Amino acid sequence: MAAALALTLLPPALVSAAEKPAASAAAADRDTALTASSVTSFLDRFFAQEAIQELAPGAAVVVVKNGEVLAEKGYGYADVDSKRKVDPKNDVFRMASVSKTFTAAAIMQLAEQGKIGLDDDIRTYLGGITFDNPFAEPVTVADLLTHRSGFRIQDPRPEDLNPNLKEYVSMKDYIAKYMPDVVREPGTAYMYDNFAFLLLGYIVQQASGTPYETYMEKNVFAPLGMKSSGFLLTDDLKKRAASGYAAGEPVEPYTVRPTVMPQGGMLSTADDISKFMIAFLNEGKTASGAQLLKADTVASMTEYRSAIHPLLPDATYGFEAPSQLPGAGSSSKVITKAGDIPGASSLMFLIPEQDTGVFVVYNQNGGLREQLYAAFIARFFPQYAMPASFPAFTAESPEQLVRYSGLYKDLRVESVVSKVGPGSRGRMVISDPLTGERALQQVAPGLFMDANKLLVAFKTEADGSVSYLKEPYLNPMGYEQKGLKPAGFNDIPSTHPYAQYILNLQSLGYYPNDPNQAFGPEQAVTRAEYIDMLMRTSAIPLSEKKPEFADIQGHPYAAAIQTAYEYGLVSGNAKGMFEPDRPITRQEAAVIIYNSLGGLYPEELLAPVKLSGKTDKWAQSAVKLLVALGYHGPEVKVDKAGAADFQSKKVLTRAENAAINDLLLTSTVTGASHLDDAPADTQGPAA
Repeated sequence: MAAALALTLLPPALVSAAEKPAASAAAADRDTALTASSVTSFLDRFFAQEAIQELAPGAAVVVVKNGEVLAEKGYGYADVDSKRKVDPKNDVFRMASVSKTFTAAAIMQLAEQGKIGLDDDIRTYLGGITFDNPFAEPVTVADLLTHRSGFRIQDPRPEDLNPNLKEYVSMKDYIAKYMPDVVREPGTAYMYDNFAFLLLGYIVQQASGTPYETYMEKNVFAPLGMKSSGFLLTDDLKKRAASGYAAGEPVEPYTVRPTVMPQGGMLSTADDISKFMIAFLNEGKTASGAQLLKADTVASMTEYRSAIHPLLPDATYGFEAPSQLPGAGSSSKVITKAGDIPGASSLMFLIPEQDTGVFVVYNQNGGLREQLYAAFIARFFPQYAMPASFPAFTAESPEQLVRYSGLYKDLRVESVVSKVGPGSRGRMVISDPLTGERALQQVAPGLFMDANKLLVAFKTEADGSVSYLKEPYLNPMGYEQKGLKPAGFNDIPSTHPYAQYILNLQSLGYYPNDPNQAFGPEQAVTRAEYIDMLMRTSAIPLSEKKPEFADIQGHPYAAAIQTAYEYGLVSGNAKGMFEPDRPITRQEAAVIIYNSLGGLYPEELLAPVKLSGKTDKWAQSAVKLLVALGYHGPEVKVDKAGAADFQSKKVLTRAENAAINDLLLTSTVTGASHLDDAPADTQGPAA
C-alpha cells in the first residue's frame, strides 16, 4: 500500500529491520566469558559507537547472571536540554510491552492459587462483557498468553495516547467499548495481540477481586523490592521520568487509555527490572527469599507453545522469540520481551540455561535493541548464533512449489502484504512494498532461506494446503495469512486487462469472493467510495469524532472520510463541503495518495517525470508521483518522448481503482523506473 499510509501505525519493530547494523562490538575481544569486567567493557564499546549513539539520546542497561548484577549502566542523556545523564537506578522509563511479562506473571500467580485456569474460557472472568465467537473452540486464558486468541486486531488507537494527564478511563469501560470478535479459530494462528494482554490484566482484577494496579504493587512489585515501578504516573515517577524523543524532538508528556494499561503502561527503572530477572532466573525466588512464582511455573513460562518451524518459535506464557540471527533463526533457548511506545523502546532477554538476563531501555524508538542483542550473543554466547544444520530432504519440484504462491496478508497489520511466486533454479521469490524483492532457497520442508540467511516458514495443513507464512522483516511477531483462491466475477473474464488487480483484491478479502456477482469495471468511483477503499486497504482505525464536513453527516462512509481528513489526506471545497457522492477524477485520487506519502518524494525527484495530456497545476506533482511509482493500470500510455498521459481529468473507474489499490499493497517501489536515480536515503519508504 502507499508507504506513508502503511507506516502511520506500524509498530517501530516493523521498520527497524531496514536499519544497517553498526559494527559489532564483539569483534574487539575474543574472550567469551561473561564477567562483570568483560560485560562492562563490552557495553562501553557498544555504546561508544557513533552509529549506536545516533539511535537514541539515552539508554539504561543492566546485565544479571547467577543471581547478581554484573553491570548496570546509563549512557547518554535522560534529558537532552538539561544534560541530565541516564541513571539506571533512578531514571524512570516507560516499559511499553515489557509490561506484558509482568501481567503474565500475575496470571500465573493466580493460576497457582487455583483462581484462574489456563484452559478456561475467558468468558468465565469477563462478567457482562461479551463478544462473538463463531467457532466451537473457546478463547482460553492460555490463548491470550500466547497471542493465539483469534480475535480481530484491536491495537491501541492514536487517541489512546492522551495529553490530558488527569483523565481516567477504566479497563472495564475501555474493553466494553472496543471488545473485538473472534475471526479465526482460537489457538490456530500467532498474532501479537495487545488487546489480549489488556484482557489478561482485567482477568487479574476480576479473579483477585483487587484493582489490577493494586494487585501488581502488592503481589509483584513489593515482593521483588521494585520501589520505582507502577502503572500510574504518580508525582514521584513523573518527576524522575526520562524525557522521550521522536526524531530528536521531545515527546510531549501523555497518559494512556485505559489509564491503567496492563499491556503497555508500566513505568520502571532498569534497576527494578534487574530484580525481576534475577528472581525469574532463580526459579521464582526473590532476593529476600520470597517465592514470586513456583519453580515449575517459571519453567512453564520458558516453554514455547507454537511454531511453524522449530527454528522460528512464536511465544511462551509472557515472552516471545528473539530476533533472527543469520543462518541460525531464533534460538528457543532464549526468551525475550520487547516494547515500543512513543518516546521509549525496550528489550528484556533471558537465557535460562545460562542463568543470564539483559535489559535495555532507551528514550527514542528504533532498532538499538536488536543490535545489542546480536552483538551480545556473538560476544558471549556464540553457540546460539551458530548456523543451523538441515537434514537431507527431497527438494520440491517447481510444480510442488506452486502451492506456496499467492498473496499473504499480515494478521496484525493488514496493510502489510507479501507476494510469493516462483523464481528461477527451483527458488521462490517473496516481495513487498517496504523491503522489495528477494529470492528464497528451500532448506527444509516448508522452510526457506534468503540471501541474508534469514528464514521464512510456511504452515502446511493436513490436506497439503498452505495457510500462513512467518517472515523476518515486516512483522516477525505474527503470521501472514494466505489469501483465498479468488472466485472471480461474472463480468470479468480472465482476459480482462484489469483481471489480475481485481482478483488480487478479491483474494485478500476486499471484494466478495462470489463468482455470481458482477464487478462493474466501468462504473465511476465516488469520492466517498474511493476513501473507503483506501482506508480499508490501509487498515487504519476509523475516527470516532464528529464529521468535519456537513455533507457527510449520516453518510455510510462518514467515519472513513473523517479519518482521511484527520490524517491530512483530504480537505473540503470552498464551502467546506466534501461532496462524497460526486465521482472522483483521476487527478483528485492521485492527490490523496500524494498527501499520504507525507513528503517522502521531494519535488526535485519528480522533475524528470514527463506528462502529456491535461493535468491541473495543483495536481501535477501528485500525478507525476503515481506515474513514477507505477501506481496505475494499463490505461496510462507513454509516448515516444517518454511522456505519460495519466488521463487526469477523467473519472476514475472501479477497474482503475482496483489497479491503484492492488499496486499500493503489493508493488515494490524501489524499482520504480522514474526514481531509479534517486539518492539511497530518499528512494522509498524502506530507506
